Parts: sequence; C-alpha cells; structure tokens
Amino acid sequence: MQRESTVKSKVRDQASKLLEGVARKNNNPRLITLAVQIRLDAFTKVKKAIDDMIATLTKEQADEVKHKDFCIKELNLNQRSTEMKAREKKGLEETIDDLTMTIDDLGSAIDTLKAEIKEMQFQMKRAGEDREKENSEFQTTVSDQRATQKLLNQALEVLKGFYNKKAALVQEGGKQTPPGGFKEYKKNESSGGVMGMIQTIINDAKLAENEAITAEADAQKSYESFVKDTNASIEEKTKDITNKSEAKAKAEVEKTRSEESLEKVTLDLDGLSSEASELHQACDYTLKNFEIRQTARMQEIEALKQVKAILSGAKFSEFLQSDVFSNDESSVQSVVEETQDPDFDPLKAYLD
Repeated sequence: MQRESTVKSKVRDQASKLLEGVARKNNNPRLITLAVQIRLDAFTKVKKAIDDMIATLTKEQADEVKHKDFCIKELNLNQRSTEMKAREKKGLEETIDDLTMTIDDLGSAIDTLKAEIKEMQFQMKRAGEDREKENSEFQTTVSDQRATQKLLNQALEVLKGFYNKKAALVQEGGKQTPPGGFKEYKKNESSGGVMGMIQTIINDAKLAENEAITAEADAQKSYESFVKDTNASIEEKTKDITNKSEAKAKAEVEKTRSEESLEKVTLDLDGLSSEASELHQACDYTLKNFEIRQTARMQEIEALKQVKAILSGAKFSEFLQSDVFSNDESSVQSVVEETQDPDFDPLKAYLD
C-alpha cells in the first residue's frame, strides 16, 4: 500500500509538473489550477476534469476560428461600405456645389431679365409720352399751316377780285388821254408781286403741312415698330424668366434632396466609423494573436491528453521529447531530478 501510494504520488507529481510547465509557458491559470487538482483529487475526478478542460479548449478553438472569420468578413464589409459611402458623399458634395452655382447663376439671370424688362417698359412709356407730345405738336403745326393757307387764300381771292374788277373798268372805258397833270393809266405792276408772294407763302404752308404729315406718319410708324419689337422682346424675356424660374425651382428641389441624402450618408459614415471602432476593439487582439493563441491552445489540449495518458498508465519517458514539453526545460528538468534512477518507471511500478 505504501509502495502504491508512493507510485501514485510520483505519477501525480510528474503529471502535475508537466501541466504546470505548459500552464506557465502559455500563462493559463486554468491549467495551473488543474495541475494543483491533479495532486489532490482522485484520478477519476481528475480525468473528468481533464476531459472537460479538453472539451472547453476545443470549443474555444472553434469559436475563435469563427470569431476570426467573422472579424475578417465584417471588417472587410465595413471597409467596402465606408469607401462606397465616402465616394457617395463626395459625389453628393460635388452635386450640391454644382446645384448651388446653377441656382445662383439662374437667380442672377432672372434678376437681369427683370431689370431689362423694367427698363424696356420705362423706355416704351417714355416713347409713348414723346409720341403723344410729337403728335400734339403735329396737330398744332397742321392746324396752323391750314389756317394760314385758308386766310391767305381768302386774301388772295380778295386781291384777285379787286384787280380783276379794276382791270374790267379800264377795259370798259377804252383808251383815254389822261387829263392834264396826270400820267397815263397803266396796270399796277406791284399787284402781281404781292399776289405772288402770298401764293408763295400759301405754297410754303402747304409744303410744311405735307412735310408735317409725312414726318408724323414716319414717327408713328417708327413708334409702332418700336412698341411691337419691345413687346416681343418683353414677351421673350418673360418666357425666359419662366423657364429659368422653373429650372431654378427644380435645382432647388434637387439640392434639398441631395442635402438630405448627404446628411443621411454622413450619419451612415458615422455609424460605420463607430462600427469599425467596435470591430477593431473586439477583433484586433484576436486577429493579431490568432496563430499564437491557436498554437498555445493546441499545445494545452495536447498536454492535457498526454497528462491523461500518463495518469492512465502511459510511460512518462515517451513524452519527454514531445513538442508540447520539449520547449519547457524547467518542467522537464524538475521531473527528471525526481527520477534520478533511469530505470525507474513509476507507472510500471504502480501497475505491478
């Protein structure tokens, strides 16, 4: 019984020290706890604990692989989404800038057209006032010239009647010798000059009347043409204002929509940034240390299997060159020191 107890103790110490070495190497407190448990608990209970630990570590391995795959997938998706949203944001900002410029240009063009219409309306009003003034002057000129012609024609008729009557009297009396002291009667030579002058004035008045009528007709025609052209220009500019106003309103609606989209995209980018931060917080350690952690955990699983094998009766010497223990010199050395006799096989002694 003493020998059996000694053998069990040796086996426990060997298994415990080997597990402690792996635990220290991988800084795993659970394995250290289990190493202590190996020294204290019954083999059956310890083996159950080892099986549970192996199951836990195996699940952690699988979970970590899944987590790594999830991290890679989500980080890549986040990066692609961020790049896409960044391009969309840039496009929206450029669109908003273009629409803002278009709205400003259309607004300036509309203001210019309105000012031009106002000026044309003012010029047309002034032209109408000038035309009214010119027509009034025309009416006065024509009236004056006609009145002049009428008076002069009346005067001319009177003179004609006077000179014709006097001429008839001379013809009725025949040719007589004038009394002494008187000159011989002759036709008044100045009468023709006076009547000619009156006729000239009448003709000038008629000419002035005709020229005034012609000038009035030309002025009226020019005024009507000016009004027609101005109204056509106003109508064209008014249509242009309507078209530009519609284009401006459309651009403003589009700008509002783009600004709303930009606001949403900005919020999406903020959300993606927060998501990226959370992903990095949750994933960076795993991704950076994945191979190390996977290797360490595999070593822990293998160590547990080998410790269980030792506890189940496998020879300790078979595990001294194992990859799991070969790098843990202090653990191996401590075990070797306890088994100075190279032929000593505690497990065999225990089984015997």
